Amino acid sequence: MTGSKVLRTAVMATLVLTLASCGGNRGFNLFERQRGVGTNGAPIEAFTAQQIFERGEFENERGKHEEAAFYFSEIERLYPYSELAKRALIMQAFSFHQDKDYEASRSAAQRYIDFYPADEDAAYAQYLLALSYYDQIDDVGRDQGLTFQALQALRTVIERYPDSEYARSAILKFDLAFDHLASKEMEIGRYYLRRDHFTSAINRFRVVVEDFQTTTHTAEALHRLVEAYLSLGLTDEAQTAGAILGFNYQSTDWYEDSYKLLTGRGLELKAAGDSWLRQIYRQMVKGEWL
Repeated sequence: MTGSKVLRTAVMATLVLTLASCGGNRGFNLFERQRGVGTNGAPIEAFTAQQIFERGEFENERGKHEEAAFYFSEIERLYPYSELAKRALIMQAFSFHQDKDYEASRSAAQRYIDFYPADEDAAYAQYLLALSYYDQIDDVGRDQGLTFQALQALRTVIERYPDSEYARSAILKFDLAFDHLASKEMEIGRYYLRRDHFTSAINRFRVVVEDFQTTTHTAEALHRLVEAYLSLGLTDEAQTAGAILGFNYQSTDWYEDSYKLLTGRGLELKAAGDSWLRQIYRQMVKGEWL
């Protein structure tokens, strides 16, 4: 769904205002926040689907998204088999999302997908569903369950609607959400490292290196492994982590720091021993995946 299909232009808002001033007992001036009743007591059932839909658009235009969602939901209730009911449902999901009522937005979007899976706006509904999770994960301290749900929903957009206008945005957001998970692992790992809980820290950094290699946190995770393993006296593992850093991230400050740590102890940045890092070395440096 394009922006023009989501919100009408200012011309539509002008039309709504015009109708409000000259529509008599059926004008939009009858609508109020009071559910289903206008200023003269006329029930919302007295209005056509088109009138209610245009009122919902008008409310969105002026930033009253909760109001807009109400009017769109009334179309779904009063005119369930009309063409406008389908449009109103996707607009309902959009309005709830703009109002940051993510659970309601997700519910409306899922209903749209269930009822109209082959419709051209199904991709947008799936995208809105994904955003209902994604837009809540900006804070790294939030529950990571939201991030996993966002990843799953974004993947659905990418795989089910690869040619839609939302696929590219979904890919970008998927990468950011994936990076977010790695960021959380790094945050916890650094916490353990500062408190000299080296084994616990290593377990967190290992997750980043093994499962989040494509994120921006891999270089730091390898450096932190060098620090942790050196603190435990495990020089083979420290050297191997440094070797991976040297091959893939030599231009980073993390490599420079690891180089100083290792060479300062008379150690080389080379693959040594037979730890899990040696397997990573074979994969990332030698290209041996089996």
